[in-house]
Amino acid sequence: MTQVVFLHDNVTICCKVPGSPHLDITTVGIIWFLKKECDKHEVSIYEFYGNHQKVSRPGANVSLLGLEWGDASLHLPRIELSEAGEYRCKLVVTPEQAEGITRLYVVAYPTMKLFVKPATERNGEEQHLICKLDGFYPEDFKIKWEKRTLKEPRLEVLTEGVDIGNTVENDDGTFSVTSSLSLKPALEDHGTVYYCVVSHRFLLVSERLNVTLLEKSKHPPAPRT
Repeated sequence: MTQVVFLHDNVTICCKVPGSPHLDITTVGIIWFLKKECDKHEVSIYEFYGNHQKVSRPGANVSLLGLEWGDASLHLPRIELSEAGEYRCKLVVTPEQAEGITRLYVVAYPTMKLFVKPATERNGEEQHLICKLDGFYPEDFKIKWEKRTLKEPRLEVLTEGVDIGNTVENDDGTFSVTSSLSLKPALEDHGTVYYCVVSHRFLLVSERLNVTLLEKSKHPPAPRT
């Protein structure tokens, strides 16, 4: 199976014996293996059999009470991006054995900010709307700008004056990026609503931030989300 989880969540990877039989755990052995996305070799991260328990990944745990009823699911606290990959559960109930594989994807939704950089003589009296995305993974996103005016309530997609910077990788492996929209304030900007629309591979729907230009002024309007 495939499982998608969120960065830093507590995660349970399922491994169960069909029918929930009552087992004598002294005859049960369980080994969990992980093969990371960037590695060709798998390693053991949790083992249990008899009175022996070996934990290679801090916090990894299989409930012994659950194991009595055929539930060998692996519990991992605060999952990291580096722990994405293929998890293999090998379960032995003497004299039988079986195994199953789960593909785990770790994702992170972006945190988003929209704010106004006011016009100055240095930037040619242009205002800039800044839309910043931070802490997202994987690097699969789209940003577009739209506006709605008092005269034209239908949304208009903007392409002129749009700039999207280079994607930057953060220390934790997530990404950040900034997009800007340059504006030359005019009387018709009064009441115009600008939208930063963000799409990400694991967002079910696009996220929208908006800000309204209230009047022709060098004082920036307050952003709204």
